[in-house]
Amino acid sequence: MSKLLIVESPSKAKTLKKYLGSDFEVLASYGHVRDLIPKNGAVDPTQQFAMKYDIIDRNSKHVDAIAKAVKVADSIYLATDPDREGEAISWHIAEILADKKLLKNKLLKRVEFNEITQTAVKYAIDHPRDIAMNLVNAQQARRALDYLVGFNLSPLLWKKIRRGLSAGRVQSPALRLIVERELEIEAFTSQEYWSIHLDALKHAHRFNAKLIQLNGEKIEQFSVINHDQQADIVGKLLIASAGKTTVSRVEKKQRSRSPAAPFTTSTLQQEAVRKLGFTTSRAMRIAQQLYEGIDVGSGTVGLITYMRTDSFSLAAEAVMQIRDYVKKNFEADYLPKSPIMYKTKAKNAQEAHEAIRPTDIFRSPASVRQYLNDEQFKLYEMIWKRTLACQMTQAKYDAVSVDLSVGTDATLFRASGQTLVFPGFIAVYMEGTDDAEEESEAKLPHLETGEVLNVEKIYGDQHFTEPPPRYSEASLVKALEEYGIGRPSTYASIISTLQDREYVLLDKKRFTPTDVGRVVNKFLTEHFTQYVDYDFTAKLENELDEIAEGNRDWIPVMDKFWQGFNQQIINKADVDRPGNELIDELCPKCGRQLQKQLSRFGTFIGCTGYNAEPKCDYKRSMNGAAQAGSDPVTIGTDAESGKEIYLMNGPYGPYLQVGVAVEGEKKKPKRVSIPKEVPLANVNIDIANMLLSLPRDLGQHPETGKKIIANIGRFGPYVNHDGKFKSIPKSESVFSIDLAGAVTLLAAANTGPAPIADLGPHPSGEGRIEVYAGRYGPYVQHAKVRATLPKSVTPEELTLEEALALLTEKAAKETPAKKTGTKKTTAKKTTTAKTTKTETATIIKAGAAKKATAKKASAKKTATKKAATKKSDAA
Repeated sequence: MSKLLIVESPSKAKTLKKYLGSDFEVLASYGHVRDLIPKNGAVDPTQQFAMKYDIIDRNSKHVDAIAKAVKVADSIYLATDPDREGEAISWHIAEILADKKLLKNKLLKRVEFNEITQTAVKYAIDHPRDIAMNLVNAQQARRALDYLVGFNLSPLLWKKIRRGLSAGRVQSPALRLIVERELEIEAFTSQEYWSIHLDALKHAHRFNAKLIQLNGEKIEQFSVINHDQQADIVGKLLIASAGKTTVSRVEKKQRSRSPAAPFTTSTLQQEAVRKLGFTTSRAMRIAQQLYEGIDVGSGTVGLITYMRTDSFSLAAEAVMQIRDYVKKNFEADYLPKSPIMYKTKAKNAQEAHEAIRPTDIFRSPASVRQYLNDEQFKLYEMIWKRTLACQMTQAKYDAVSVDLSVGTDATLFRASGQTLVFPGFIAVYMEGTDDAEEESEAKLPHLETGEVLNVEKIYGDQHFTEPPPRYSEASLVKALEEYGIGRPSTYASIISTLQDREYVLLDKKRFTPTDVGRVVNKFLTEHFTQYVDYDFTAKLENELDEIAEGNRDWIPVMDKFWQGFNQQIINKADVDRPGNELIDELCPKCGRQLQKQLSRFGTFIGCTGYNAEPKCDYKRSMNGAAQAGSDPVTIGTDAESGKEIYLMNGPYGPYLQVGVAVEGEKKKPKRVSIPKEVPLANVNIDIANMLLSLPRDLGQHPETGKKIIANIGRFGPYVNHDGKFKSIPKSESVFSIDLAGAVTLLAAANTGPAPIADLGPHPSGEGRIEVYAGRYGPYVQHAKVRATLPKSVTPEELTLEEALALLTEKAAKETPAKKTGTKKTTAKKTTTAKTTKTETATIIKAGAAKKATAKKASAKKTATKKAATKKSDAA
């Protein structure tokens, strides 16, 4: 009996094939197989939100392979990921197969497993189920909502602001969070305040206490607000103390601290950002690799459970295994008397799933270190430690609080400290924090009530209130979760979208909104308030969760949303264009009124006569510098030539030009690109002169004696020596790099560029497969074969199997055809790239070979014709 198992990932397919044996064929869908057609009408609200799907081009070959395998299979098992997206992919595959009439008299079942281990997979195969349509409907509703918002709101942004902008049901509230935080920071007014301190001595032990009560009144944050006030208080306290202070209260108690719950998707992303310096998308990418399977010597195995989950719960078997590990590797005090249970806070959590944990706690990080790259190891180690710690005893501290009186008991200073007396779970793992200080570990000497101590000094300490911090990736994920915006599995894509749209910038690991992001947010919050409202977004997420649980029908939810949203789109069609605010200033060029305007370069000052007659194209940035645009803008005069310097915008970005091209003259005007690190708003005559002074002559190379220059080109700043170019890194500047630095860079250039990702050894055992950042985009390379990555695939998303497929296809294309002529035929040796034994590589190789054969035949035919023609001419 022939059986077919369909999964999403080729990596997972490879792992499962080893578990299931020869009875099973395992194929991958490579993610989603169908999506809404990318044009209006894909979702029809008048027909109960009927949705028109098309097979995704890049996955059509995988769908064909699945269809072919289904024809000869008796049983089909859909083993896509265990979440709503995975359920929807299974449904789409089933629909495609049904449309092709391939399911007659065949068993079609859904199987689900949260970890890729032999036991879990075989259990899932033995306990299949039907496709859960409630989960499919929840995913379809989410997709339809996102489509309706995007396809209706984005064109309005194009009309009112500029083309290329987008709005999203989830991304727009996320943008609002970042913009509102920035507005808080800008509106913040710092306040001065002082704290009063006393340093006391007992023998040689000095400790610090803080004033908490003065003359019977409690000291608040702003009780002391300036230098003179604190100086007066300190002076009086020094006199009252006479160099002594009395211990008026000693309180000792034991504190305990509980371990953090095991990882969910959200907390994993937060900790990976805080502790490991990963981005959220990178963390999820590496987690996916650990889940799908790593060859650990004894075979390929999934190292962690499914990484998209919002549940804190652990399987009973896993808890018992963790407790067994603690019992065998730690003293008895580290094991709690009973298992620790964690309750999921999120009311819409999928409790059927587990938290993220190792599939086997006895598979320690050290034992698999040699099989993992650095990033995989770091993430696995963090997951392993957190999971182990969650079933260990609390950490225990001895906490002491002491009050010291000065003069009378009406004036008190307080000192507190704690000592870790038993580490418990802290021996393994301590949770990270965002924008917060760790608890004090100050130690106090042994003190008794009534004891008199020496006062070393009393002094004031000045402070200023600080604005709220900008969001980091970790704190933004936490905020999204708290507000109920999106789902944990979408956080990484939300953040990426905001950056890709240039609505926000990530500077020093903190998010700052751009001018465009501010204007888009202002337009949406003013005119579509409800749809960027946090509570509304969270409520809609809850309704989608109720659909997934089978407690709500998806059509009424869609209809309710659409009726209000569509009416709002109609009502706002004629609203004024945002960003074009008139200012009280006249144009120095034509005398018309000026206004604030928005372009792709940000906010600038422009003339209202831009669309009037006669036309006036005066522009300048907010700080007075010229503004790049479609028309040349004068920013000053070149001292050397006396010609005007223009700031212009070309196909490769903004640039400076001296003078204008003169018809009939061969010599072109001098031009220089403006580096990305130089803000356009700062480009004035001084910066222009500095840029136009390029190229810089750095001197002669010590080995060749040939000149080295530094300059800026289409792809950024570089150094050039004897025809060899090397980009100048961001840590250096084209204006600061010296001869020695340039020689070092050029030496590195001779060794070739460093890869941006290492996918591992080639299956043939010869060399490694690596990803590089090329001039025309990222590419994957093995030996001398290079293949450019498709635009739909980022270096972070590229799998080893996908890389092998690209290299195989490229190698087949580069195989030269035999040449035939009147002279003797020269046969060139060709090399064929070794391929993997996976089904994907085989299919692609066969297709490529077919194309190559056809190409050879065509080349041979053409060459023969040419030879015959030459012979005829000669005759």
